[in-house]
Amino acid sequence: MAAIEVEQLRVRYPGAARDAVDGISFQVRAGEVFGLLGPNGAGKSTTQQVLTGQLTGHRGRVEVLGRPVGDWGAALYQRIGVGFELPAAFPKLTARENLAAFAGLYRGGTLRPAEALELVGLAGAADQRVGSLSKGMKLRLNLARALLHRPELLILDEPTSGLDPGHAGQVHQVLRAHAAAGRTVLLASHDMATVEELCDRVAFLLAGRIAAIDTPRALRLAHGQRRVVVEHRVGGALLRAEFPLTEPTDPGLVALLAGAAVETIHTREASLREVFLAVTGGRR
Repeated sequence: MAAIEVEQLRVRYPGAARDAVDGISFQVRAGEVFGLLGPNGAGKSTTQQVLTGQLTGHRGRVEVLGRPVGDWGAALYQRIGVGFELPAAFPKLTARENLAAFAGLYRGGTLRPAEALELVGLAGAADQRVGSLSKGMKLRLNLARALLHRPELLILDEPTSGLDPGHAGQVHQVLRAHAAAGRTVLLASHDMATVEELCDRVAFLLAGRIAAIDTPRALRLAHGQRRVVVEHRVGGALLRAEFPLTEPTDPGLVALLAGAAVETIHTREASLREVFLAVTGGRR
C-alpha cells in the first residue's frame, strides 16, 4: 500500500507569477524512507505543508494513508508525526513535562515520556527546562514529540541539522527502526550524509518540478562518472591520480600501474552531493 500518492500537484501562492509546486507526481510506499531534496525555494516545504493538511487550495490529487488529504480533518494528526527544523515546545516546562503534555493530545496509546527521551538520547535532560537546552537538544526533543504516538507516517524537515555525528547517528538508528516496523518516513534535508544513509529513494525538486527521482545508488550512477583512483608515491610524496573507469586500458593508468609505487587503488562513484549539484545546476 502507498502511504503517500501525489499526482499532478500544483500550488500557486496569491500574487505569485508562477506555481511554487508545478505539477509534481510521486508515490511513497509504506515502510519506505523517502527524501525530498532541492535548493531553497524548490517547493519542498510547500509539498510538506500540503501533505500535512496545513496548506489547502492546491490542485491535483494528494492522498495520505489511503485517503485524500482534505478528507482527514483533525483525525490526520492522530496518524502522522511532524518534526520541523524550528523547535516547537514550551520553554518553561521540562523535557519530560513537554512530552507528557503532548501525549495528552492523542486518543490512542503513546510512548512514555521517559521512553521517548531515551530513544533520542535525552534521558539525562528529562528534568531540564526546555528553554535551557541547546539547539541540537531541542531538535531531538522535536523528534521525540513526533514519535510519541508511533505515527504511521513521519514527516521531517532537516532532522539532523546542527547535530554532532554521534547524535546524528542515533537519529538515523531511530528512523531506520521506525521504517523497519512498516511505518513511513518522508524527510527534506540538505544533509547528503543523512540522505545517503537513510533514504530508499529520493526526489530532486527544482523550480517546483521533479528533476530526478530514483534510489541514491541509481542516481549516483546516472549522473556521475565512475573513476579509478590510484594513490602512489613519488620521491616520498603521496600523490593521487584519477582515470575514467570506462577506459581500463587508459595509457596513463597502465603506465602508472607498471612503474609507480602504488599504495591503493579503488573505484569511485559520484557522491549524492555531486548528483545534487549536477541536477540543480549548483543552486542551494
